[in-house]
Amino acid sequence: MNRVERIRAALQAALDPVLLEVEDDSHRHAGHEGARDGRGHFNVRVVSAAFKGKLPLARHRMVYAAVGTMMETDIHALSIDAQTPPEQG
Repeated sequence: MNRVERIRAALQAALDPVLLEVEDDSHRHAGHEGARDGRGHFNVRVVSAAFKGKLPLARHRMVYAAVGTMMETDIHALSIDAQTPPEQG
């Protein structure tokens, strides 16, 4: 399973999203100081009812908790768009 699939599986299991997009943006950061250790840059868009009533910081913490140790082993940077179903545009 590649990194995108692992990120997708972790977010799916933890947040049961109605919409989940995971993009590997690592190629745009080749040579970047943080990318030299092999970890990647990713963009995620997660639409989940689990975010209802949560402020943006709490939503981001939920995403970070879902990917867990991948932040130490596979992910250098993670751009997060976290919304509830009524918020998605």
